[in-house]
Amino acid sequence: MIAPIKPDLVTVNVDGREIAVPKGTNMIEAARLAGVDVPHFCYHPKLTVSGNCRMCLVETGVPAVDPATKAPVIDPGTGRQKINWSPRPAIACATNASPGLHIRTTTPLVKDCREGVMEFLLVNHPLDCPICDQAGECKLQEQATGYGRGTSRYIEEKNVKPKRTQLGSRVTLDDERCILCSRCIRFCREIAHDDVLGFVDRGSHSTLTCYPGRSLENNYSLNTVDICPVGALTSTDFRFKMRVWFLKQTDSIDTESSAGVNTVVWSREGVIHRITPRRNDEVNDTWMADSGRIAYKAVRSEGRLTAARVAGRDGSTGEALAAAAELFREGGVAVVGSGRSSVEEQFLTRRLAESLKARAWLVSRVGQSDKLLVSADRNPNVRGALVTGLVGELPQKTLGELSAAIDSGAVRTVVSVGEDLLCAGISLVQLGRVKVVYLGTHRDATSEAARIVLPALTVFEKAGSFVNQQFRIQKFAAAVPGPAGVQDDLETLSALIRAAGGPDLPSAVGPLWAVMAPQVPALGAVQHGTIPATGLLLDSSPWAGLPFVEGESLHHKPAR
Repeated sequence: MIAPIKPDLVTVNVDGREIAVPKGTNMIEAARLAGVDVPHFCYHPKLTVSGNCRMCLVETGVPAVDPATKAPVIDPGTGRQKINWSPRPAIACATNASPGLHIRTTTPLVKDCREGVMEFLLVNHPLDCPICDQAGECKLQEQATGYGRGTSRYIEEKNVKPKRTQLGSRVTLDDERCILCSRCIRFCREIAHDDVLGFVDRGSHSTLTCYPGRSLENNYSLNTVDICPVGALTSTDFRFKMRVWFLKQTDSIDTESSAGVNTVVWSREGVIHRITPRRNDEVNDTWMADSGRIAYKAVRSEGRLTAARVAGRDGSTGEALAAAAELFREGGVAVVGSGRSSVEEQFLTRRLAESLKARAWLVSRVGQSDKLLVSADRNPNVRGALVTGLVGELPQKTLGELSAAIDSGAVRTVVSVGEDLLCAGISLVQLGRVKVVYLGTHRDATSEAARIVLPALTVFEKAGSFVNQQFRIQKFAAAVPGPAGVQDDLETLSALIRAAGGPDLPSAVGPLWAVMAPQVPALGAVQHGTIPATGLLLDSSPWAGLPFVEGESLHHKPAR
């Protein structure tokens, strides 16, 4: 085992407190480690330093030494080495930690600098906080209260700018609110690699715009809204919809690919209003793709399955399970699992196949990788299926072997866990030859052809875990309740196992882990309750040679 490389630490002094930090750490981050807040607007830990806003001005000093002998100069009053303080303040974002560096963040000079910067930033800023989408999470609002003068000496007319400029189909600019921090510009250039934004004109007439003939349409455009410290960039979809302080935040995972992007689902009274990225430096830094932000719309979309159905007629879940038990007794059953199911659901799917003495298949979804946060593997949990033993190999694009088994008559019943078999290569003619037990969230060709339909919950309505392309297991929680009468997928799968003559297994995540972990080698030492918010890396060595479709490192994350 290779020992981790220890960082090169240096000792700096923040407001009289010495702290060891990695060499090169800027003094905003060094102060944060010391529990000291240095206010800032333009600085972002995942972007290059621009030094636009000047809000992070601090006093800096270095230990004094005799120019001739290089010996420390001792202050006779304190008996300690004298500190030579610079006569002018410096921006903390562009001041890196070096041995012996001192900064002061609470002196009258620093206070006066912050008040002056805030006064300039507010000169032309509109007083429209009551109608601003950023209210409640606005850094300008917070820092004006914490570090501003509290009064304004400005009596002239404010410079008026456009209020509703469409930078792209998903982002609307309120130009009056922009403080020219350039975060959005740097994000597009450095992270999204779409250098589309820039400033034009000078002084108080400076404005943010797209380059001529272009618009902000990349799949990461809404990250500019996330990192805008004021209400200048707003989500067109979320604009004027809801006050953020009314919303409940729930940790979740983006299910559009195997990247495993960490997200926050914002909801109120059972309705989801937006999805934003959650910081995880080991997976997605602080970013997510725009395409993953609209996944919540499926919760209330047309075609949602909300009742069980048997032979084309609506019925109770109990009737559907009893009918499934009859089909299972006839034999010739195959199970099609899903790479979109949670680890817990995949374990129960495996136990269902074992109870039926049936083979389990998995459906592949492959697209074009963007080399950032949308991988070519569009299933969020193929690795989970390998870890739990649901399947022993990577899924194929089509279920060719299952098709042949249906044609030969070896398979007469297919249990599909959330997969449209038509999209997986099973023809309508073949669907007509088998009796399908379908567990899913929305109507599709398979649900319409199924003998038995059992409604399921979306990822936003249940809890569980996924294993991403790094083999990192990550938890997600239920953000909103499911439709009335629709039970949790774990309950449905447990009931199907009992209908197949299998054991009575727990149908809640916590108790199920007590049964699952001893039976899954990679999870043997893992306790669900102790999985950290950033996830836990599992041993991926048993699958190291498998040709995963994205062709990326198992520990790939966005380049900065």
